Amino acid sequence: MRTPRPPQLYPTLSLISRTRAYATDVRSSGISDATAYCQKLVQKHDYQSFLTSYFYPRYLQPGYFAIRAFNVELAMMKEQVSNAAIGQMRMQFWRDSIKRIYMHQPPQHPIALALHAAGRHSTLPAYHFNRIIDARNRDFENQSHMTMESLRAYSESTSSTAFYLLLDLLGISSSSVYSHAASHLGLAHSLTTLLRGLPFHASKGHIVIPTEITAKHKVRHEDVIRKGGSALGISDAVYEFACIAKEELDVAREQFDGGKVPREAHPVFLSAVPVASYLARLEAVDFDAFDPSLQMRDWKLPFSVWRHRSGGRF
Repeated sequence: MRTPRPPQLYPTLSLISRTRAYATDVRSSGISDATAYCQKLVQKHDYQSFLTSYFYPRYLQPGYFAIRAFNVELAMMKEQVSNAAIGQMRMQFWRDSIKRIYMHQPPQHPIALALHAAGRHSTLPAYHFNRIIDARNRDFENQSHMTMESLRAYSESTSSTAFYLLLDLLGISSSSVYSHAASHLGLAHSLTTLLRGLPFHASKGHIVIPTEITAKHKVRHEDVIRKGGSALGISDAVYEFACIAKEELDVAREQFDGGKVPREAHPVFLSAVPVASYLARLEAVDFDAFDPSLQMRDWKLPFSVWRHRSGGRF
């Protein structure tokens, strides 16, 4: 059941009027600073999402950056705190913040202020935000996932739920086709993000590929931590993990007749372009996730996103 939306301030305004209303909010409440903060955070830590921001309606872009910045903030928290207790206190801050946002009393935090402003113009259920918080909170208890089933559930509560929020932002979340495609895209996005971060996490002593996959290929975690891509079996484990991501991406694409996405939903599904790009680059280096070239930005990616937007596909 979807969480009831707080009262709209502008329930019947046209697109132009809503844009002007948002601009008035920005001038009167200092939200421009909050939006700038969110935009810079996303640009720095989630460049792929920053690229797709340009294809959202201009008046919804502040809301887009607010949602993406919220996701970045929580995803980075585990690496930013010195112990689990501090991390869980910060997660509690965000639970309390979401509650206050829906009471129209947001704390003076730029992301909270930006989310509050976004909620005035789109239906953004509190349930989705709390679901992401709860899932990220469990990061402090679990270093890795034992099974793909566990990772799928985690992805549904994080990446997929973030895509549901973006569908809400655009006002098209009632479509079961869009939601189903977003669920599969979320898993593909999660797996690709983990593959991209494999070298970093290994340097911290963590292996992000589920144990059931590494065990199948006789991968010793200690070897991966010490030897990286030359560890026995790791490329085979990466290959299997990448294949699952590709399969999920294909399922998302299959939800649309002829593979063409309706214009109203295309901004959300453009997030698949960086996923497909990384998987193609990974295949080109024979599934060596530790290859240095994969840690560099793909200079062709902005052109690829634009091309897919023009063609209505992902």
